[in-house]
Amino acid sequence: FTFILPLFPKLLEFYRNLEAPETFSTLNTSPTALSHILQYLNAYKASFARPIDSRYDIVLLGGALGSLFSLLQALASPIIGTLSDRYGRRTALLCSMAGNVLSVLLWVCATDFRTFLLSRIIGGLSEGNVQLAIAIATDISSDAQRGATMALVGICFSIAFTFGPALGAWLSTISTVANNPFGTAAGFSLVLIVTETVYLYAYLPETLPSKVAEAKLKGVPAATNGTTKATIRSASKTQATMVSSTQPKTFQRTNSHFLLNLTHLGFILFFSGMEFSLPFMTYDLFGYTSALNGRLLGYLGLVASLLQGGVTRRLPPLTCVRIGVVSCLLAFLLLAHIRTVAGLYLATTLLAVTTATVVTGLNTLSSFEAGEDERGGKLGNLRSWGQLGRGIGPLLFTSVYWWAGRNVAYTIGGMGILAVGMIVFFGLKTPKGMETAKVGGVKVEVKEL
Repeated sequence: FTFILPLFPKLLEFYRNLEAPETFSTLNTSPTALSHILQYLNAYKASFARPIDSRYDIVLLGGALGSLFSLLQALASPIIGTLSDRYGRRTALLCSMAGNVLSVLLWVCATDFRTFLLSRIIGGLSEGNVQLAIAIATDISSDAQRGATMALVGICFSIAFTFGPALGAWLSTISTVANNPFGTAAGFSLVLIVTETVYLYAYLPETLPSKVAEAKLKGVPAATNGTTKATIRSASKTQATMVSSTQPKTFQRTNSHFLLNLTHLGFILFFSGMEFSLPFMTYDLFGYTSALNGRLLGYLGLVASLLQGGVTRRLPPLTCVRIGVVSCLLAFLLLAHIRTVAGLYLATTLLAVTTATVVTGLNTLSSFEAGEDERGGKLGNLRSWGQLGRGIGPLLFTSVYWWAGRNVAYTIGGMGILAVGMIVFFGLKTPKGMETAKVGGVKVEVKEL
């Protein structure tokens, strides 16, 4: 997934030079899909009060594709989650992986922009790996272990974002297919994802509690022809008792899923907008190249990984969310006024704290507010709201950035994060069953019967 991120500028420049070499509005040949898209983007760019340099054309196109990918995920995530509740995590994950394989295969074959666009569409609709990994982690962990298990998923995600882009950038320097200069990176990605799919098919067990219970019931030996009717009735009663004992437990929700989803939407809306505008700001203020921006993002990913491994997994999820939101607010205020590279790295450190805490904490809270056989759908909805924010956040935030300038954009973003913080501190509560008490100096979990 991360291989392609640093390649977007050069990749889109390749397709532009191939299919729209003269201008974005007129071509001697028949207009292509890319030329039509670029016309609309330039019309949007021309609507700003402040002139936007032409060097941002490719960035705008990349942002549009990123928004499309996120919005498609917002549509697909609840469906994928619900299917995992009905047919099992293993089945849903393997279907998602099949879609990912097809997406990357199209990227390998993408000698024109239309094929590449189709690859991104299929990838957005089938990208369910993260939410299903979280659902599986929830299935196999106890209440006491869940926060730590969620943090492990976050650690893997941060490590991937630390090393994946660098590996993708290196692979893009190796040319193997003339018609697709990025075929090496795409081909290596295809090998990895096919290997992963085969491994999951061979070794991943089903973790959905209801499916596991069904499998156990099917393992009960069937009655033979010589079994008496009384024995059959007794076996039937035993099976009925087993079925009833494996039904999901009823419980009262502490936090509404609407409030959790709204918190996720608001946070991602402002955070992703800041994230997308950061390369513009570093270029304008410090003349940062892609390599320097990559080093900055690598630093962010490394710090986030260390924090998730050493701190996040030991903290209650609501505490994680609160710490992350406060850090994000401070980062926004710093980014609105910094003038030095030291200030930039201080803000990036605060953003690493945010990256390591907020989404992991919200996922954990959401899992505590869902029954065993609805977690996939609820976690899918949570991710859908977040992806909706990621789809529209960059467009809104960069619009303000170009209309009113950096100070206004980041100050407004900070006020948005402050509003999210009000919900987090005064609207969300620790879920029931997570309360702890100290007995003889030892912290023990108190569960309601």
